[in-house]
Formats: sequence, C-alpha cells, structure tokens
Amino acid sequence: MAGRINDEDVKAVRDGVPIDAVVSEYLQLRNAGGGNLKGLCPFHDEKSPSFQVSPSKGLFHCFGCQEGGDTITFVMKVDHLTFSEAVERLAGQAGITLRYEEGGYNPSHQRGERIRLVEAHQAAAKFYVEQLDTGSEADAGRTFLAERGFDQAAATHFGVGYSPQGWDHLVRYLRGKGFTDKELLLSGLAQEGRRGPIDRFRGRLMWPIRDIGGDVVGFGARKLYESDNGPKYLNTPDTPIYRKSQVLYGIDLAKKDIAKSSRAVVVEGYTDVMACHLAGITTAIATCGTAFGNDHIKILRRLLMDNGSARVIFTFDGDAAGQKAALRAFEDDQKFAAETYIAIAPDGMDPCDLRLAKGDAAVADLVEPRTPLFEFALRQIIARYDLETPAGRAAALDESAPVVARIKNSGAQHEVAVQLAGMLGILDTQFVVKRVAQMARWARDRGGKGPAPTANGRPPQQQYETSGPRPPSGPALTLRNPVFATERELLKLALQRPDLVSPAFDAYGVDEFTAPPYAAVRETIMEAGGAEYGVQDPQEYLVQVREAARDDVVRAMVTELAVEAIMRKTVDEAYAGEQLVTVRRRAVERRVRDVQGALARASAQGDPAQLAAVQNELWVLQQYDQALREKGPAAL
Repeated sequence: MAGRINDEDVKAVRDGVPIDAVVSEYLQLRNAGGGNLKGLCPFHDEKSPSFQVSPSKGLFHCFGCQEGGDTITFVMKVDHLTFSEAVERLAGQAGITLRYEEGGYNPSHQRGERIRLVEAHQAAAKFYVEQLDTGSEADAGRTFLAERGFDQAAATHFGVGYSPQGWDHLVRYLRGKGFTDKELLLSGLAQEGRRGPIDRFRGRLMWPIRDIGGDVVGFGARKLYESDNGPKYLNTPDTPIYRKSQVLYGIDLAKKDIAKSSRAVVVEGYTDVMACHLAGITTAIATCGTAFGNDHIKILRRLLMDNGSARVIFTFDGDAAGQKAALRAFEDDQKFAAETYIAIAPDGMDPCDLRLAKGDAAVADLVEPRTPLFEFALRQIIARYDLETPAGRAAALDESAPVVARIKNSGAQHEVAVQLAGMLGILDTQFVVKRVAQMARWARDRGGKGPAPTANGRPPQQQYETSGPRPPSGPALTLRNPVFATERELLKLALQRPDLVSPAFDAYGVDEFTAPPYAAVRETIMEAGGAEYGVQDPQEYLVQVREAARDDVVRAMVTELAVEAIMRKTVDEAYAGEQLVTVRRRAVERRVRDVQGALARASAQGDPAQLAAVQNELWVLQQYDQALREKGPAAL
C-alpha cells in the first residue's frame, strides 16, 4: 500500500483544483461580493445561504454550522473520505501524478496500478450485470432473486450480476478490454490455473462491493448450484484496493442518509441490505464476510461525526451465532460516541426473510422497538447463572456489573444498575448501585473512560495540552464591542492581506488581543511563521496557519476570518494602518492603567527607587501613545 503522499504533490493538488469548481458539483453558488461565492450549506439544513467560498484563498466556511477548510477538507467532509483518499480523488480529476513516501512500490507505478485495478472491477461489474440481464445461463440467478422478492429494478439499483460457469469468460472479456494477466491476478478477479489465469467467480450471483467513494473494489458471490463445492458466499481476497475488514457493503448508497439522520443499521448480508433499502431503511449496511470490527467502527464514526445523539442499530439472527455476534459487537460499544441497540425479529427472521413474509412495513418496524445493546448483553450473561442461589446471584453480579459500568451516560448507568438489581433478585438495590459505581471508577482509573475523579468525588478540570490563550469562555463574543470588532478586522487583514500589515503585525503580542478566540488566532499565526510569510506565499501561508491551530475550534476561527469579507470596500495601506494603530493604542491604554495602579502602590510604600522606575515607565507609555495619535502607523 502507499505511504505518505509527498507534501509538494499535496500543495499541487490544493493549487491545481479550484475550490469553487469542486463545491459547485454539490451545490449552487452565487456571488456574495468581495470575490466570494455563497450557497446553501451541504453540512446542515438552512433556508438562507450562510456557506461561503473564497476562490482566491482556496477556502470555504459556513457561518451557520462553523464547518470550514480548504478543497481537500471539503471533499473529505462531503464524501466522508480520509485525507489520502480525498487527495487521490482530486489528483485524478486534475491529472496530477502523486508521489508516495515510505511506500514499498514505485510511486508512479503504484498510482497507476490503483486506477487500473478499479477500472478492471468497474468493467467486471458491467460484464456481470450484462450476464444477469441477458444471459440464458443466468436463470438460476434471476430465480434466486425473484424468490427473495427482488425484481429487475432492484437488481439494477444494487448492480447485482451473474458470473458464468465457464473457466475464463471474464478473463477473456477483460483481456479484450486491454487488461494484462498480471492485473487480473492482482485484482483478485482471476486466479492462477494450469494454463494461465481463470475466473475466480464461476456460476454465482455477484454483488459489487464499493468503497465509500463509490468505486467497485471487490465482489461478494453467492453459490447457486449444488455442483459448486465452494463456500456458500465467496468474497474477493485481500488486494491492494480491497480489505474486507475495511469496507461495508452498501456504504456508498447509505452514507448521505447516515450522516443526515445520525443513524446506521448494521445487518448481516447483502440481501438484508437490499431488503432494508427497498423498505425505506436507506441507512442499512453490512460487513463483507467478516465480523463487525474496529475499521468498520472508524467508517461509521466519520459518518456519524461522533454525535452523542446518534444511533447504531445491529440486526442479528436470533440463533446462537447471531447472539454471539451481538455480544462481540457490544465489546466495541465504547468506541462509539453513538448509542448502540440491537433489533431481533421475534421469530428470528433476518430482514430479507421478514420482508418476504410480512412486507416492507415489518422491516421498518424491526429497527424501531430497539433494545439497548448493553441490555441484551446483560440478559445473555444473567441467563447463564442460577439466580435461585446466593452464589449464583453473586457470580452473575460480578460478571454483569462491569457491563453496566461501561454505559456512557452516568444517569442511565445509575438507572440500569437499579434495573440490574431487580433482574438478579437482589433486594439491596444500593449495594448493586455502589458496586457498579466502583467498577466505573476502576475503569476510569485505567484510562478506559477518561481521568479519575478527585478526592472530593468531582471530576478534575479539563487540562489543555498547549500553553497560551485558552479557548473562549464567559460571555458570548459580540462584534458590537468596538474593541473586539477592531481586533477581528486586524486579524482578517493579517490572514487575507498580510502585505498590508507586515512586518508591523508580527511585533504584536498575543496579549494585545483581548478576545480569547482572537488571541488564539494571533498565537497560531505566530506559530505558522508570521504574516511576513504570507507576503511570500499567500496560498501556502493559509495552509500553514490552519495546520498550526492547536484544535478544531481555533482552526475554524482561522478559516472564518480568512473567508469573511473585510468591512471596508477599499482595502489599502491607510485602512490597515488604522486597525494596527487602534489595536496598539488600546493595548497601551490598558498598560497605562496598570502602571497607574502600580504608581499608587509605590507612593504608599514610600520606596523612592521603585517610585521613580514606575514614573519613568508611565512617561514612556504616554509619549508612545501621543506619537501614535500624531504620527499613526509611522510610530509603530
């Protein structure tokens, strides 16, 4: 697999792909004035446009939901891609060849290799669909789908196809399309035979497996004939573009609705996904021949945005294997910010069978009366013990208390602990509650759920990793305050027109900005090399400032200030000088007040040397303030 993408190539992608061209593929943009464009935000519902794009800076920012960033960030957020995936997609659109560092393959060959393997899978998917649509041999596949309630339209929507029973139908087809035997073997579409490559999938119903960006990267194949000695389901082996533990079937179709509704339904098979989507549950996805695990969680977390109100609903068969899968899913519950639930049909049917037997409404109902996953886990644990004996109740408590202790919401944790006492038949409810609380403290002490409580039982105050100005606190920031308004205007100039405020701006201290968010932005500009760096390379300067931000809050503020229009129609040196002088004079005035207080204290103490030093500092400050009033920027 590829290593890290070369920094110069990332910069080339940022510079070479206009952000307005990319954004306009997703929403309509119109003129917002000042060289900016505006439209309805794709990341939250709104009636009037608050989403702005600055083509000259290569940045976007929504003044409603505070999402913002550059072209790469936009593609990552809107299509739910990783950084590398977004860069590769944009590079492909711009015809830019990426170089990779720390990788094992020749970089230029590797980039071409991925494209070729994806193209081979796209061609194979088309071939399989044609065989199902028109091939006389595919009757068994069409019958299989019809018996499960899927018509031609459903097959077409999901791209279902059929692989002929012969040895090399697909191999010959793809050779005719210009693909080499090496590419066919590397893709997993073919395997080595006695006389060369042969089709890996033969006589099977084929489901294309797409990554989150919509590219076909593999296939799931269902056995149709008794003469087939292979497994019931056969998946593409791991290849340079496919890892079964890192893909979710149906994610390309479900991703937007998952992100929009903050809900995902995890089912067990391809036909279950089809049944759910056709029944209106368009957030359904499934794993591809493997257990639901860490990499699948990462995909869903990116879509759910770690929203605490989000829901992940698992539907498992009611048999022993389904129960085991549910318990395994619960083991990963803590890795979700979302709440997790389980839905099992009373008669143990999967969504496909349920739809066939009782219709679409029954499938929709299946995922509504949800049982929290922790409750299901508790019942499975308790069922293993004899609750008629004190020893059985004690053993059940020992195993089930840690499960309750893992519940994220402390209020819900207490309530479930009370329920657990009733499930176990333990009359002393407070004993069970205290036992669960003790387990929760131990988990926190081990780092499982954050810092341990302090001696007084209260959680410690949050500690920030970096020094300097803290994130905003106290009253909301209002631009009706002229001090804040001027500081904001100066920072916008430093980000958008560094040529007008440099090098004077770089001499300004963080403490000259009284609003905590603005102080943090000032510190970030300093960390990125100062406004003077922006004069040399304005585009890269903004990239560096955003990357230097200590957290997403500061980064969002940087983006907002870089996109927001400057308040003066004519932006020139005179206007920039006014902001520089105003911010500096207010800082001097604050220092004068501090020194006057020190002067009063020195006079009371009667120390002549201390009094003279303070009087001298006050005189210097007053002279500097007078020079700023009379000479303006020349006195800086």
